Amino acid sequence: MRTRVRGWRWRRNSLRRRSDMVEAWTALAFAVLLLVGAPLAGAVAGWWAHDEARSVAAAERAERHSVRAEVVGETPDMLPTVEGGREHSYRVDVRWTDPATGPHTANARVPAGTERGDKVDVWFDSRGRTVPPPPGETQVWQHTLTFGVCGTGGAVAVVLLAHAFVRHVSTGHRLAEWEREWARTGPEWTRRQAGGP
Repeated sequence: MRTRVRGWRWRRNSLRRRSDMVEAWTALAFAVLLLVGAPLAGAVAGWWAHDEARSVAAAERAERHSVRAEVVGETPDMLPTVEGGREHSYRVDVRWTDPATGPHTANARVPAGTERGDKVDVWFDSRGRTVPPPPGETQVWQHTLTFGVCGTGGAVAVVLLAHAFVRHVSTGHRLAEWEREWARTGPEWTRRQAGGP
């Protein structure tokens, strides 16, 4: 029956080598990095992404404007099949009246289910081109969470790869230490086994 002695690398014993102590301390450091460092890295990445996404959204809101327009073009009878459950949209002619410049017509993307005569919000940039609406608070938080999760996952991957590398190097040192020990004690051991003095 095999017994396992816990914490043997931390206690003094004749089998413990210097590489065992290095491996024990690095394992402790890697555990702290996994439990504290990785979530902290994810939080910092998410915080940075949130600030960046909010500033981009604010810049787009400042540059873009929306108008309430009426769909005047023909809408498709059947929508193309899209995998993944994404929302369908299509381009159609819309018309609106600006109090300062009069009536306007443009070709804009509208959500699925929009029919002729429906009112929709259409967004334009500073050059008058139709553009998607600026990101809302939901998209900002989705961006934040994505970066936070990716930051945490990346930090975990780096820590685990570093831990595997340290263990590999430590095992090589341990085998070299055992080989040196055997070179010192092996001849004496084999002499005793052979019945020598």
